[in-house]
Amino acid sequence: MRILIFILFVLISVSCKKDEVPAEPLENKINEDLSSYQEIASVGLGGAGAAEITTFDPVSKRLFAVNNGTVNKIDVIDLANPSAVSVGSSISMLPYGGFVNSVDAYNGKLAAAIESTNKQSNGKVVVFNTSTLAEIKSVEVGALPDMVTFTKDGQYILTANEGEPNDAYTVDPEGSVSIIRVSDYTVRTVNFSALESQLATLATKGFRIYGPGKNFTKDIEPEYITISDDSKTAWITLQENNAIAELDIVSASFRKIMPLGFKNHGTAGNEIDPSDRDTKIQFTTPYSNVFGMYQPDAIAQLSVNGTPYLLTANEGDAREYAGFNEMRRVGSSLYVLDAAKFTNAASLKTDAQLGRLNSTITLGDTDGDGDFDGIYSLGARSFSIWNALTGEQVYDSKNELDRKAAEIQVYDDARSDDKGTEPEAVTIGRVGNKLIAIIGLERADAFAIYDVTNPISPLFVKMYKTGDAPEGILFIPASKSPIQQSLIVVSSENDGLVKIYKANKL
Repeated sequence: MRILIFILFVLISVSCKKDEVPAEPLENKINEDLSSYQEIASVGLGGAGAAEITTFDPVSKRLFAVNNGTVNKIDVIDLANPSAVSVGSSISMLPYGGFVNSVDAYNGKLAAAIESTNKQSNGKVVVFNTSTLAEIKSVEVGALPDMVTFTKDGQYILTANEGEPNDAYTVDPEGSVSIIRVSDYTVRTVNFSALESQLATLATKGFRIYGPGKNFTKDIEPEYITISDDSKTAWITLQENNAIAELDIVSASFRKIMPLGFKNHGTAGNEIDPSDRDTKIQFTTPYSNVFGMYQPDAIAQLSVNGTPYLLTANEGDAREYAGFNEMRRVGSSLYVLDAAKFTNAASLKTDAQLGRLNSTITLGDTDGDGDFDGIYSLGARSFSIWNALTGEQVYDSKNELDRKAAEIQVYDDARSDDKGTEPEAVTIGRVGNKLIAIIGLERADAFAIYDVTNPISPLFVKMYKTGDAPEGILFIPASKSPIQQSLIVVSSENDGLVKIYKANKL
């Protein structure tokens, strides 16, 4: 009898273990042609500012889109049939503050980051029910929450509180990250003061503290957040500061800041088209002592063979206020080049060469004599991949995004003097057994797809046209898609269009 009971116990245990083996994700079973994405639907939310960031909730099969056009609101879009989308309703932001800057959905909850009507005051995160649209909770966070995201396990909501100054630069809030525990909606807001003692070392590696007064905690401006697979670590881009910060979510403490250094545009493959007045698009002329600050906007994380990697869209951004403006054109009489470092300074300062290039006056005068020994422009006109453990760059797309945009005739030569195609958005997706990166190019009105299955050696797949100035790129995997195929959703802030793309099955 005991033997029979033992045999039955073993059989039941084996059966249970088989049932506990997780099924293969749907997106791993469906192979799609990455070069065949086509627009299947488009919906207009208004004019400029009417479509910036979107998020998708599989529970209600709805898209939620930030809309700061004529009225500050979140538009609710029915995505049950992605080929025939429609705006069903909206959530007014009037009771909560000013602009809504970002949204993210998780398991029937929608988190919205809303700045104060006084931009330098603390903002809010408001959580809504995605089905009823009723408010669940409103909590106070830091100044100017610019991006919001749930951790992957849904236990926390994080905001990047940019803390921008007023136009006179007389009021400059601290940059910070707020961590909201979803179980009870308690909030911890943490600034960067614990790392201030490292400033001298960080500065030698390209970290920038440079606003009026050079106040460490006020000068740091968090921009975008990505979360580790285990939901314990967050990485935050510090765009103007040219760095990435690493945050321990559970302890609400910053572990480190990783400066990103500078990109040498004199290196083969890194050449830029610096002029918007030379009547041509040309990337063939290398320039010595001309650099780009990476200054990433969006960031995304992926893990391969146990190593976490960070992908950054190296947009670039300047501080241009009435009280402080860091920018000058190289051709300006106020921007003097060192004769020893730039022996052909007169020709370089012409419009046909570097004269039109917008550059910062906060870097480049290495010997303090009042002229510039190096030229530092905004952004890197690329996307990069970094080892999250070491901060080492393992890949940069060099000038490929600009070149590919020129090939399909979407490169805007009028932006050559600024940041080229201006890579702003980046997101990761899985299609079949491939990992892909989708890069949104704000000034080319396009997005590019790369195969990043091997993050050290990505492969360009294709570039696609979008609406005017894509601000947000959203990837919906097959496992969460209403049609069990992956979808790409692009929201464009200049024309207010949300476009949906689908690939062909292989």
